[in-house]
Amino acid sequence: MRWQRTLTVVGVHAEGEYGKVVTGGVVDVPGKTMFDKMRHLRDHNDGLRKFLLFEPRGAAVHSANLVLPSAHPKAQLGYVIMESTEYPPMSGSNTICTVTAILETGLLPIREPVTQLTLETPGGLVEVACRCRGGKVLQVKFRNVPAFVQRLDAPVEVTGLGTVQVDVAYGGMHYALVDAAALGFRLTPDEARDICGVGEKIKQAARAQVPVVHPENPEIRDISIIEFRGPVRRRGAGLTARNTVVVSPGRLDRSPCGTGTSARLAVMYARKQIRKGQPFDHESIIGSHFLAEVVGTTRVGGKPAVVSTVAGRGWLTSIGQYGYDPDDPFPEGYTLSDTWLQAI
Repeated sequence: MRWQRTLTVVGVHAEGEYGKVVTGGVVDVPGKTMFDKMRHLRDHNDGLRKFLLFEPRGAAVHSANLVLPSAHPKAQLGYVIMESTEYPPMSGSNTICTVTAILETGLLPIREPVTQLTLETPGGLVEVACRCRGGKVLQVKFRNVPAFVQRLDAPVEVTGLGTVQVDVAYGGMHYALVDAAALGFRLTPDEARDICGVGEKIKQAARAQVPVVHPENPEIRDISIIEFRGPVRRRGAGLTARNTVVVSPGRLDRSPCGTGTSARLAVMYARKQIRKGQPFDHESIIGSHFLAEVVGTTRVGGKPAVVSTVAGRGWLTSIGQYGYDPDDPFPEGYTLSDTWLQAI
């Protein structure tokens, strides 16, 4: 075997959403902060993302996370999130995958019954509390970066659909949230392909017609993801609802989506539909759950914002090595529109 590149990769799924976690083979990436490191990868070494996520080594239905040392005095480690078409500042399911891999493979020690961590993401510091027993991580609860509303009831003209009302909120990336029933969807697994097609059309229109910029980091801009919302229902003292989000270039997040949950909580809080401390059970299109709540309020660049926690579980699925043979004609992989909706 004559591989020129060898990476140790841990496979994890967080409530159904699969994420690769790179725990070895990359010592570090230039940059002072995790945002700097993300920007360096994006601008100078994007081949690593393609190597991990594009075929023949990858597929359209997952993301990758690169565990790196952090220079922040409060953080034990950092990680950069890589998706099919972008580097999001923060991702909830990828956080759960990464934390589970870090602890269950021994990169950082497990302390029972609760392991407390602070990790640096490109979007900022994330505090994590993990319930652990017998060397297993039973739940990962993270305190997300602040979430805030950018626009409510913004009209978007979408070819073939007419005017679609969207709420735009930031929960770690920018989401445009739409009412699923108004677009004819019940959010059931058999609708997945149709939801993807409609969601990508709405995303392209919303990006063009509703420009947004993070008030404290102008490099975080534009709508990344469309979130389809089901109706909110009461469950005891809490609330529950179903949702699904469309991840470009056209596939559904299998989990309830952590940053999408935070974005939805920001909208609900702004509309006085949920109160601080009230439990919110967010359900995915496959029936898995994240448990969340608004735990505080703050301001981001003058905008009212909420601080939320999101909790779920991850399960290790594999541990192995990815390599590149110098004769391989596809060092950065390829995509085809039969499974990627559009080739990229």
